[in-house]
Amino acid sequence: MNVLPASLLGLTLVTASLVPMPALARSSDRNQPMDIDAGHSDYSLDDSRPTVLSGGVIITQGTLDIRSSTATITQQGGEPVRAVLTGGPVKLKQQLDSGAPFSAVANKVDYDLKGEVVVFTGQVTIEEPRGTLNGERVVYNMKTSQVTSGGEGAGRVKMRIQPKTPQGGG
Repeated sequence: MNVLPASLLGLTLVTASLVPMPALARSSDRNQPMDIDAGHSDYSLDDSRPTVLSGGVIITQGTLDIRSSTATITQQGGEPVRAVLTGGPVKLKQQLDSGAPFSAVANKVDYDLKGEVVVFTGQVTIEEPRGTLNGERVVYNMKTSQVTSGGEGAGRVKMRIQPKTPQGGG
């Protein structure tokens, strides 16, 4: 029974790190209990198969709220190495440390925990107070803070950046 909590720890890391904009998600959420609601779970007590949560997955932790059809967590050596959220589409909402809202929607979210790279694919929309990013694929490298986005085929990347709030009067 040690494997499932480790898998869920990996999923926590996934969800707490899915912020491909410069702002950081609410850091205190990582210290909150995680609640998971799913129609079904399937896991082994070793690394022979991934842990699969399905049937409408709802994950909450502090201000974090994730909704997907399935969540698949792969482990090596008892440690989570990859988490894939799919379907429905995947919806993620969280407050930033500033209290401002952040949200992301995609058909699939694939997080390589070892490489610290998150890939959003399929009708991606990321919104935060200073702007939005839309495209078919967004890759966020957490080690380098590099965001790469692009469309598949004739797809385009669309961004809207709001002006900074004026400082002082006048």
